[in-house]
Amino acid sequence: MIAHLRGVLSATDFDHAVIDVGGVGYLVGASSRTLSAIGPVGEPVMLHTEMLVAEDFIRLVGFASASERDWFRLLTGVQGVGARVALAILSALEPTDLVRAIAAQDKAMVARANGVGPKLAERIVRELKDKTGGIALGSGGSGMVAPVGAGADAVSALLNLGFRPAEASSAVAAAEEELGPGATLDALVRLALRKAAK
Repeated sequence: MIAHLRGVLSATDFDHAVIDVGGVGYLVGASSRTLSAIGPVGEPVMLHTEMLVAEDFIRLVGFASASERDWFRLLTGVQGVGARVALAILSALEPTDLVRAIAAQDKAMVARANGVGPKLAERIVRELKDKTGGIALGSGGSGMVAPVGAGADAVSALLNLGFRPAEASSAVAAAEEELGPGATLDALVRLALRKAAK
């Protein structure tokens, strides 16, 4: 498995990038959010990757953040969601938006992505409702992961206290939004507990 690629951005198109790693060009599928975050052609780049293997192809998909990759894995675990649809969802919605949509069972928000109809959106929010607790909340594209760790730890703390994943995720997302990116774990947990108790 290829977990990440570090090299020079050789080219980009609307749905992929080519990363030159030691003279080998890797074609990596990506969301528009990742493609806009990785910088200009000719500059150094690092992408988290997921390798897709089927009978007739091997394909790499790249992500600017680990949380986006984790969401890709969750989304493609839903029946009817392939790599193309998962990338369309990640192009349309940031991970924090996805957490909120799933916590609120807001299928209309998920259906904003290209190729996602109402029935598929409903299946996505229903099937992922109890699976999102372990996903880090964060800046889906910038690769700045400092607040992601505190958000993920806060969600984990609420899960350990007996909250359901969807409740924990939405409470922490609300707390992060109110406190801003520099929030400490302690402050996040305290505010998330108050939000969840309402």
